[in-house]
Amino acid sequence: MSSPEWAAKALESFDAVVSATPGFRSRAGQRLMAEQVARTFSSATLGKVDEESGEAAPTRSIAVIQAGTGVGKSLAYCAPAIALALARGTRVLISTATVALQEQLVNKDLPALLALMPQPFKFALAKGRGRYVCKLKLDRLAGTGEAEGEGEGDDDLFADEEAAARAKRPRHETEARMQFYSTMAQTLSKGAWDGDRDSLDTPPKPEVWSPVAAEGASCTGKHCPAFSQCTYYDKRKELVGAQVIVANHDLLLSSLGARVLPELDNCLLILDEAHHLPATALQQFACSMDLSRVTWIERLSSRGLRIGALLEVEEIADIPRHAAQLRQTMQDLARIVMDVYGDNLKSQRDTWGPARVRVPRGELPEQLIAPLGLLAASADGFLEALRAISKALRAEMRDKPDEAKRLSTLYAQIGMLAPRLEELHATAQLLLQDAPQGADRSFVPAAKWFTLEVDGDFIVVKAHASPILPGTTLRNHLWSAVRGAVLTSATLTSCGNFEFFLREAGLHGDEAATSLEVASPFNYAAQGTLIAAETHADPKNAAQFTAEMVDALLHDIARVEYGALVLFTSREQMRQAVDALPTAMRSVVLVQNALPRTQLLKRHRERVEGGEPSVIFGMQSFGEGLDLPGRLCESVFITKLPFAPPDDPVGEARAEWLRAVGRDPFSELVVPATAIRLAQWVGRAIRTEEDQAHVYCYDKRLTRTSYGQRLLKGLPPFALEQRAPL
Repeated sequence: MSSPEWAAKALESFDAVVSATPGFRSRAGQRLMAEQVARTFSSATLGKVDEESGEAAPTRSIAVIQAGTGVGKSLAYCAPAIALALARGTRVLISTATVALQEQLVNKDLPALLALMPQPFKFALAKGRGRYVCKLKLDRLAGTGEAEGEGEGDDDLFADEEAAARAKRPRHETEARMQFYSTMAQTLSKGAWDGDRDSLDTPPKPEVWSPVAAEGASCTGKHCPAFSQCTYYDKRKELVGAQVIVANHDLLLSSLGARVLPELDNCLLILDEAHHLPATALQQFACSMDLSRVTWIERLSSRGLRIGALLEVEEIADIPRHAAQLRQTMQDLARIVMDVYGDNLKSQRDTWGPARVRVPRGELPEQLIAPLGLLAASADGFLEALRAISKALRAEMRDKPDEAKRLSTLYAQIGMLAPRLEELHATAQLLLQDAPQGADRSFVPAAKWFTLEVDGDFIVVKAHASPILPGTTLRNHLWSAVRGAVLTSATLTSCGNFEFFLREAGLHGDEAATSLEVASPFNYAAQGTLIAAETHADPKNAAQFTAEMVDALLHDIARVEYGALVLFTSREQMRQAVDALPTAMRSVVLVQNALPRTQLLKRHRERVEGGEPSVIFGMQSFGEGLDLPGRLCESVFITKLPFAPPDDPVGEARAEWLRAVGRDPFSELVVPATAIRLAQWVGRAIRTEEDQAHVYCYDKRLTRTSYGQRLLKGLPPFALEQRAPL
């Protein structure tokens, strides 16, 4: 078929699904979005193209679609995309930012669509390896596995990087962990648990889950003795036969080039909640290294030498030199960091969280450069030796399948620690990135910073580095591989246009990218009111503003009849509001983190459905993805404009670079980012065409400043009321 014919067929499938859905109302915006999805995916060239033989260069096609709340965007992209994938013999890869949307797609939207589509299709959920349990590790920690191949006690496969930390752990906590692992092993062996961390009744804390999580670096795949019972590989089998795969942005970016997901030049890629993609990219390509806790290097060296000697690997001869050099260089670096930045770091010791100092302009002090170069070289040499050992181990596994268990354990002993060495190498390289001689002002430096924290009696110095422009990172690593993609969210425009998001996502100036804004079907002017409730105090004067804002907030929430949501910009702000609650109101308020999120929302629903008032106090994570229709959320209270925290080193470094090249970071970066965040927060108010809601904002900058007017342009067209200070 030609591209227009494919697009027409895809739209026919969409129309058939809509007409077959009981009680479903046709939405002009939804069909408009479906048309754009069909056009985009039908025109992209998929698969390998041999340009040398005269074939035309592949056509890339990317659509950026803002679909307002109520458009029904999941059906608008799923139906035409799946129809096209089936017609073209390819697959659809949907990536989301949150587990909640992944689960909604897999458990609700896709099963409903499957029942209505004329052609059957299979779908599967893809999660990162670390979300699943490693049976081999679990059995050993639970005491149900054999101890074969562990070697010396201090070289145990599951040895903590800091034995001292384990010794300080209370005995009852250690016993509780062992009981937890034992219970997990029993429920897994009985088939009462599927090995997915997210399906546990109470997901464990990271430090408890990490020792039993499946990891690529320590996994021997089909050579593992527990391979036939491996949860991760069972889930991978489901992906093989699926035409639709639901993943997440973290997995998408972390697995680029790893063949975990469909090849991006031969599938239809949908990025939902796409406004999260730039931040996810920065997180994925940032790195750090601990300069103080280095005992793992000795264990890795010991394991490498012992295992390499067993396999007669010649490259191990240099391991002791590399390991000794790494330890010494890291200690030297920690000392130099404290010599240069110690006073600054120590002066912050009373602040919440680690003390931090950023390197201005990314220009490292001269005394750090030579040690970092030595560290990078030593890590590179050490890694080469480990790669030779891993290669020899894999060959041995192929040749001696009867020794799989012993060899898998040896492989895991290397793999448990090797990622730390890889991270160390990557961090050193990014820290050493500097402007080349003669570079103009367009050179973009990396953000570089050091932190100091106290772990018991132990002082920990860490080095960090990160790219500062997500768009450049995405353009180089993602879009260079993609042929057909749709990016969508309810908040992609900022201050009324797509400019900011296109730059952040690496699509600005990309000829393959088009944008479309699909308006919400809601009548915001009739359904909602935005109340600009001003204060006398300037919001920049935190103490006076918070005190006045809390008084106004308590006055307003006292009149809440059903459900309401209060969104705070800091923990301290929320704490002060909680402390100021009168006794009679304390039973009405549910505070984030006082209960697990699911329990808190359940209690909120029960109260409202029982005719009682219920007010949720929450922060950023409650400002999006929360769906509380009708009486569950009749009022949203925004305590302050949600500017990003001022202590973000990546944001600081980027603002510094923008100023250096004559640009205004506040107007170009801060305001647009705040606009998207504010639109998400306001979006909690109206969720259906029947909802009626009020949105209160206590920050007078929204109506009193020029940038506030820009923020207003990005909000739904509510009826606006201005209220003088109480």
